[in-house]
Amino acid sequence: MPKVAVYDITGTQTGEIELNDDVFGVEVNSALMHQAVVMQLASQRQGTHATKTRGLVRGGGRKPWKQKGTGRARAGSTRSPIWVGGGVVFGPQPRSYAFSMPRKARRLAIKSALSDKLSLGELLVVDQIQFAQPKTKDMVKMLTGFDAAAAKALIITEGDETVEKSARNIPGVKAIASTGLNVYDLLYHDKIFVTKGAVAKIEEVLA
Repeated sequence: MPKVAVYDITGTQTGEIELNDDVFGVEVNSALMHQAVVMQLASQRQGTHATKTRGLVRGGGRKPWKQKGTGRARAGSTRSPIWVGGGVVFGPQPRSYAFSMPRKARRLAIKSALSDKLSLGELLVVDQIQFAQPKTKDMVKMLTGFDAAAAKALIITEGDETVEKSARNIPGVKAIASTGLNVYDLLYHDKIFVTKGAVAKIEEVLA
């Protein structure tokens, strides 16, 4: 099992912790991580795009000219797709872009992302992250202690709303609960801060 340092909120090492190999020491599967990111971004698409077919375009109820004898091509409506102002053929229609992955594949993608961040030295375990009240400057102070004030940082807690509120006004910084862990956030951010409590919960679910 990999041993990593545990820090306090000021950035001082206070001890060590053994991480579960089945979660933080798996072989990185880039293809699965890519698929998980695409799935997450696809699910966020609204899919409200729409074009009007010839049945939806206003007008065109009267036959423009008689069928025979004019020398012109036959026409039944001015809203035919080949006419200017006509309908659109095979245009985009409202639909859902969401798709799903098997549960085992989703979990392996998260394990791969966690293992990758740990191997790169971008995952740090913090003993506890608690603030008396939501304050942006407290979060900035903590990040400064880790020399991560200018980095894109992800803070993973057991679900502390005070920490989440303290981070939401800082560009590039995001705080989430361990239950909302996802591959996109793990790969997008440069530094990952995980509390010991969150590590236990993650290992409990993914191991």
